[in-house]
Amino acid sequence: MDKIIAIQGAEGSNHHKVARDFYGTSIKLKECMSFDILVDSLLDGSADLGVMALENTIAGSIIPNYALIDKHNLHITNEEYLNIHHHLMALKGQQIEDIKEVWSHPMALLQCKEFFKNYPQIKLVEDVDTAEVAKRISKENLKGIAAIAPKIAAEIFGLDILEDEIQTIKDNSTRFVIVQTDQPKNGIDQINKASLKFQLNHKRGSLAAILNVLSDCKMNLTKIQSLPVIETPWKYSFFVDVTFDDYQDYKKAESIIEIMAEEFKILGTYKNGRK
Repeated sequence: MDKIIAIQGAEGSNHHKVARDFYGTSIKLKECMSFDILVDSLLDGSADLGVMALENTIAGSIIPNYALIDKHNLHITNEEYLNIHHHLMALKGQQIEDIKEVWSHPMALLQCKEFFKNYPQIKLVEDVDTAEVAKRISKENLKGIAAIAPKIAAEIFGLDILEDEIQTIKDNSTRFVIVQTDQPKNGIDQINKASLKFQLNHKRGSLAAILNVLSDCKMNLTKIQSLPVIETPWKYSFFVDVTFDDYQDYKKAESIIEIMAEEFKILGTYKNGRK
């Protein structure tokens, strides 16, 4: 039976593109308008896998998603770094001069703000999702309205792209992860990255000691993110990503950190998505 992939947002979104990159074009999608709903669909079994954005080169870490993965004991099984491209699209036959309003997600509008300074007559309207707007324009035959969305949305919903690459910062990348409730069966030969979570006591140098262990075990620290422990004021959890060349080096680091740290958890071991 085909697996059902839960995505945040609608068909034609960047989350959809990541799902297609991993699992092909004939996947069964479950569209979720929030990450909480996405996680619920994994927990209740209505979806098998979920695609979640974790960080962006402009906006930084998506902190609530780290908390969702941790709280619900989800496992990261894959990752992809996707360059984000914003395209202006509308019904076929329209020109940019015909456009009175542009609807899109607030972040997409913000990232394309400079482009629209050349078109002061166009009103920018915040909406729930980039691809969902493209779908609505197509379905309801909305003239004079354009969407900012990924190119995949124009292909799916039969829209014309009026302008390509309208984002202000051209080098904009988002890291997406594939999550599931079950422990993934990634082969050792496929694994060269791990996502870990731990807490530390308030002793001086406790974090430095952990970082020294990672260095001594030849781990390359690619990410460290702290989150407050809600029930314990002024205590923090640390979320760490490491890459490595030798799986045995990683297992050595894991066994030492498990002794040194509190609340140690492996969020996932998988293949590094950075090219």
